[in-house]
Amino acid sequence: MLEDISTSTLLIAIGILLFLSAFFSSSETALMALNRIKLKNDSRHKKGAFLAKKLLEKPDRLIGLILIGNNFINIAATALTTIVAIKIAGDKGVAYGTAILTFAILIFSEVTPKTYAALHPEKIGYVAAFILTPMLKVLYPVVWSTNLVTNGLLRLLGVPKSIAQEALSREELKTLVIENDLINPDVHQKMMINVMDLDHIKIEDVMVPRNEIQGINLNDDWAVIEKQLVNTYLTRLPVFVDNIDQVIGILHIRTILTMLKNQTLNGDKLKRILRKPYFVPESASLSAQLREFQNKERRMGLVVDEYGDLVGLVTLDDILEEIVGKFTSEPGDRGLKIIKQDDNQYIVKGRIAVRSLNRRLQWNLPTEEATTINGLITEHLQDLPTKDLAVTINGFHMTILEITADNIISKVLIEPPTKTG
Repeated sequence: MLEDISTSTLLIAIGILLFLSAFFSSSETALMALNRIKLKNDSRHKKGAFLAKKLLEKPDRLIGLILIGNNFINIAATALTTIVAIKIAGDKGVAYGTAILTFAILIFSEVTPKTYAALHPEKIGYVAAFILTPMLKVLYPVVWSTNLVTNGLLRLLGVPKSIAQEALSREELKTLVIENDLINPDVHQKMMINVMDLDHIKIEDVMVPRNEIQGINLNDDWAVIEKQLVNTYLTRLPVFVDNIDQVIGILHIRTILTMLKNQTLNGDKLKRILRKPYFVPESASLSAQLREFQNKERRMGLVVDEYGDLVGLVTLDDILEEIVGKFTSEPGDRGLKIIKQDDNQYIVKGRIAVRSLNRRLQWNLPTEEATTINGLITEHLQDLPTKDLAVTINGFHMTILEITADNIISKVLIEPPTKTG
């Protein structure tokens, strides 16, 4: 009889049962947390991964096995704890024994092993597969009958027996791309990963901010307009009256080249050539906007906020740069907008979006008051910026390197706060 076994032996048995319960709990978490693409690749050369993959092909059987084992162990531990409690403190000890066992199971058999397994799924899952595979073969009749009853109850509740496999997550697709040896790691991998990220990047992250939009003001003298058209390096320009908020159309420079050459272009002809302006919401994702550009056969859109106010301009090139990397035909903006220096320093263009900088470098610069680095520093100063002026914002030390003639910051040296720990 169990009552005749010594208390120390029973306590050792309870400890062993708690360890086994921890094994089942951590195995369940680890196996379910495994990255399916990485698992598939690992299964080619790791026996544990191969066994784990086979187990996960029938998840209902795997879960049934784990739950049967875990519940059997916990019930056995409860029975032994009750006996020990009665031996030590009589009938009153049952309540104390139950409380202590509940706490022990929660800490040592649930929270701790499951947390560790979630952080190290391969380490736990691949090893557990060696133990669970033969267990499933031995206990298959019990698992099969349990699943039979369970599936019957689910059908009564209107749940189909087979559920379509969950689509791959973005992270799993990234893993597939990274671990595919046929894809060039330096070029094609990065491009494919950038395509996957388009859904998570907003237009406001890449647009040209409102104060940096270059356009034609029809109220300027015609000589000024003509000089601007001749000297521009842009292929498309918004045309407005008085200010950029009153855009009347988009001009494609190619449509006026002949008239410019023959000096037959004037304001009225310019108006007739304009294409109707195209507006896009700043909150739209780049993937959605890329499709819209394609469907509407557009290459440029004026970005508006939720109130319909103009906040910037986005082009097809801006979106393509997020996929293939930076390229530009702008003479004054050649090369990368972010240049890594030694000693944890970065040289960035003043027009770069703060959100883009945060996303690319995992920084936490504030985005509430300004869209660009130029705007962020100017807003912080509450005054006109000057060359070599240094400021610190959110722990980021910024030194202004270059300023344009109209007091716009064009280049900044940024030193992020040093990470500790």
